[in-house]
Amino acid sequence: MVGPVVCAGLRMEARAVRRGLARTPVVVVGYRARRIDRLPAACAALVVMGFGGALDERLRPGDVLVADEIRGGGRPVPCNAAHMLAGELIRDGLSVQVGPLVTTDHVVGRAERAVWAAQGARVADMESAVIAARAGGRPVAAVRVVVDGPGHPLLHPGTVARGLAARRILARTGPALERWAALLVSRDDRDDRDGIDGVGGDEVRTP
Repeated sequence: MVGPVVCAGLRMEARAVRRGLARTPVVVVGYRARRIDRLPAACAALVVMGFGGALDERLRPGDVLVADEIRGGGRPVPCNAAHMLAGELIRDGLSVQVGPLVTTDHVVGRAERAVWAAQGARVADMESAVIAARAGGRPVAAVRVVVDGPGHPLLHPGTVARGLAARRILARTGPALERWAALLVSRDDRDDRDGIDGVGGDEVRTP
């Protein structure tokens, strides 16, 4: 089994993420995850990374959302250790928020943004829920750099500049991701040892 694998929908997203990674593989799964069969059969975790559209005004272009829940594929999928990952990204000077992400099969318009935002979703993308549904019990994480959102429509001349800025930010996420992965593995190993030694898990008291 390999360690975490990064999943990127677009080649430009994959190229940006790879710049900051030393040992984590990146797989291009295609627009709307149409090439999800490229993912390895066994890996420690799946991490979706790329661009996204903000659904509320608290997120601005260039901000990073770390999902604590992925919606849009049936039952919501929780993302464990989201705050730990967000903390590592913040250490590298990025503007980061944590919250629910929703996956749709189309570009979300203004009215639909408001509907999703009213339900608590923070960012929309087109791949995360598809990948989460194929995780098979493996941990899933999702990191999205905001390109557009309320007040910053996708079909606008400024999108090109925002996209270039988002790509630069995405290229800075790799070191934090690899530190987070190492912390996650270390924590899981410690939990396993504690469980074997009888220290972790439910405490049993004797009279």
